[in-house]
Amino acid sequence: MSVPTPQVSVPRPTLAQLFLSFFRLGLTAFGGPGMVAYVRKLVVEQKGWLTAEEFKDGVALCQVIPGATAIQVVAYAGLRARGVRGALLSFLGFGLPAFLLMLSFAALYANTRSLPGVAAAFSGLQAIIVAVVANAALMFGRATLKKWSHAGIALLSALLFALDINPLLVLLAAVCVSLVLLRQTGTSAAPPSTVRFPSTWVAVLGMLALYALGLLVLFAFRRQLFDLSLLFFRIDLTAFGGGYASVPLMYHEIVETRGWLDSLTLMDGIVLGQVTPGPIVITATFVGFLLAGLPGSLVATVSIFLPSFLLVVGIAPYFEHLRHSPLFQKAVAGVLCSFVGLLVTVTFRFALNLHWDLAHALLAAGSLAALLLKVDILWVVLCGACLSILLFL
Repeated sequence: MSVPTPQVSVPRPTLAQLFLSFFRLGLTAFGGPGMVAYVRKLVVEQKGWLTAEEFKDGVALCQVIPGATAIQVVAYAGLRARGVRGALLSFLGFGLPAFLLMLSFAALYANTRSLPGVAAAFSGLQAIIVAVVANAALMFGRATLKKWSHAGIALLSALLFALDINPLLVLLAAVCVSLVLLRQTGTSAAPPSTVRFPSTWVAVLGMLALYALGLLVLFAFRRQLFDLSLLFFRIDLTAFGGGYASVPLMYHEIVETRGWLDSLTLMDGIVLGQVTPGPIVITATFVGFLLAGLPGSLVATVSIFLPSFLLVVGIAPYFEHLRHSPLFQKAVAGVLCSFVGLLVTVTFRFALNLHWDLAHALLAAGSLAALLLKVDILWVVLCGACLSILLFL
């Protein structure tokens, strides 16, 4: 008599565990797309909520759709673990610290119109961000670049990103090179994942209906907020390549086209978006507050994140069915290699924007060494922030 194969039990977190886990991670979510590696560490290595393959599929999905990559990966992890409610609470938990901190900074900026204290306090934190993203590039690179051809695709992608080539074109180039160069490493005979997505289109259509209703109310009573909401919704829909792609779009629309803010004010908001946790698109909170106070910040924040969330939830169930196609596997390999290239490019851009001196160099080197030694990122950021205050205030 045959013995049945034991089933592997996959941990099923509670909704509260998802929210609190990602809220804690969101407190230290510095470095934009660099946080994807830390999300992987949490959901794959520490909690076991997703397998490594499932997480790779999520990264690939979030890389090919517009929006801020890291928070989309968080939504994907929540969706795999607990459906749409899990995705929503994970998304909110990860983004809430960034929203609250940026809202506080925007209120301070609106009252003082000067940021010398804030700039000094976060001067050292910028060096820590460089270390965080560099460590993420190393972590993700080790997990992804298994062959010389993988490294070549990553390098090509990094060069194209550095030249400010359209991110969608970079992604397509990486996929095409991958299809040509990479050998088939798997077949379609593998059984599909036993983890099934719930039906998500009811939730997606319901959220879109609520958003449309909100737009009608804003159009009737607060036309400025209506315009603000539509603008940020459209920016997120066209931000291929991650949250950083939204920055030039914001500048063009807000400063050059509409004249809502002057260039120096928007640049101050972008700087705060880089030194606060969470994706850089949180700059929308800053813009919304300066234009229309708390209601403006809420409308701008919801509008810049809603498309990202809906795209993940709506597309993920169909995206999974492709995972065992050999051609799709090669395309995914190219996508993941391009993501490593993006991380490398972001690391250098952060470093080039920082005014380096001995103190900043030592702080960055010490932070990177601590991360390589597996020190918890929370302690690295907290200790680094304290040192920054002592050194640069």
